[in-house]
Amino acid sequence: MGFARACSVALVGVEGVVVEVQADLEAGVAAFTLVGLPDKSLVESRDRVRAAVVNSGAEWPQKKLTVGLSPASVPKSGSGFDLAVACAVLGAAERIDPKSIADVVMIGELGLDGRVRPVRGVLPAVLAAADAGYRQVVVPEQTAGEAALVPGVSVLGVRSLRQLIAVLCDEPVPDEQRSDEEGRPDPMLAGLMVPGAGLGTGLARGSAAGDRARPDLADVAGQERPRKALEVAAAGGHHLLLTGPPGAGKTMLAERMPAILPPLTRQQSLEVTAVHSVAGILPPGEPLIARAPYCAPHHSATMQSLVGGGNGLPRPGAVSLAHRGILFLDEAPEFSVKALDALRQPLESGHVVVARSAGVVRLPARFLMMLAANPCPCGRHTLSGDGCDCPPSAVRRYQARLSGPLLDRVDLRVTVAPVTREDLMGRGGRGESTATVAARVREARDRAAERLAGTPWTTNSEVPGHELRTRLAAAPGALMAAERDMERGLLTARGLDRVLRVAWTVADLRGAARPDASDVAAALELRSGIPRGVPLGAGAP
Repeated sequence: MGFARACSVALVGVEGVVVEVQADLEAGVAAFTLVGLPDKSLVESRDRVRAAVVNSGAEWPQKKLTVGLSPASVPKSGSGFDLAVACAVLGAAERIDPKSIADVVMIGELGLDGRVRPVRGVLPAVLAAADAGYRQVVVPEQTAGEAALVPGVSVLGVRSLRQLIAVLCDEPVPDEQRSDEEGRPDPMLAGLMVPGAGLGTGLARGSAAGDRARPDLADVAGQERPRKALEVAAAGGHHLLLTGPPGAGKTMLAERMPAILPPLTRQQSLEVTAVHSVAGILPPGEPLIARAPYCAPHHSATMQSLVGGGNGLPRPGAVSLAHRGILFLDEAPEFSVKALDALRQPLESGHVVVARSAGVVRLPARFLMMLAANPCPCGRHTLSGDGCDCPPSAVRRYQARLSGPLLDRVDLRVTVAPVTREDLMGRGGRGESTATVAARVREARDRAAERLAGTPWTTNSEVPGHELRTRLAAAPGALMAAERDMERGLLTARGLDRVLRVAWTVADLRGAARPDASDVAAALELRSGIPRGVPLGAGAP
């Protein structure tokens, strides 16, 4: 009779649970039993592991074999347990020392020839192992860089089971030939990228060539006020609605928004990388995402694709793929009302909880939402000189598709006017570049971070209303206009708090210690679209 154990990690959403893989050998008819709530792909590991062990030069034990995955109450899915199962079996058969694998976390899929194939979700899995106190991890060689992002963990990247057996037995490590050829993609990476899972996600590359190819804000002709609104939204993390006729530049503005945002911090990068690793859209060769993601799903997207869902345990949706970045909903009124209203909860909380029969998953969803909409079905409702063919009832129905509770959570609502001939031909002068605007945004964010040091918030959009009305109070008399709007029913209590947040961002952009009446007036104008007679950013520091 032989017994051995190794460890692996089961992922539930983007959170991991360390699983103890136990192998028991006893006399009897040769059989392989796998217990512990495995899914279909994990049940099939019996055949993969047996073939991989034999083709790696080891002897498969001809006894009754039982492999248990503990805790048994946690559902396990995926092929990432193969490596741990193989080592536990070899430890029970005394091919390797059981003590050498007892406290080692192993993650990887095995091919029939013994090669170790990479799997999705390595970063969150290693983070869970580190939180549980494990300090040694074995992963496929292709994902060793991703696993090494976790501090305090010793990572061993292997190409084959044969190499791992040699390392554990202190034998000469064989040199396995790489499976990729020069000029061709590595076929071993096929399991990391899931086709169709990106939901319109675009990740900014960190190379110089990628920086040059990124769209520049200076390419946008005219649109001074929408450009200012983009700057305010980026500086404070405020949600933004752009309304205007087709061809006015709404999508161009949204596509240039990620480059204005400051680079992600180390903690934010780990959060974003973990979500994209689980979703299967982490770019090969880029183990750490340093730029804000940009997710632009099509307007036919379902509620499940936006907030998360799917068969079995829920998978990350667009709101999670846009975590710490931009979620852009172009043609927002064309989305289903059910899908749009599902965004209300993550907009407030910064996360989404998806409950299914297979389990409950909590996914991060701290994103900046940008909406783009036409004023009516034909798009000419606000144009002077061109008649709108839509009857008033159609215009009202179209605009009502963006519900009041959803719009109440949008801080900035800006009208994008048609581009004039002078602006389009460049006669009005070229606007500021992305680098110039991004520098101001970083300075404003630094001011906010310094003010919010020691609190759980980092941007103005995250600060609760109670803090804004007490500890972070505006200048005396600054809120008179906002209070009048609230008395007239033009502002809700949530709307007043959001006006205060925008006012703090406007003050940060001009370097003021706290917002005054002009900052509040600018915030009210950006929210309501009603001119207040104060230029954006006016006021004395």
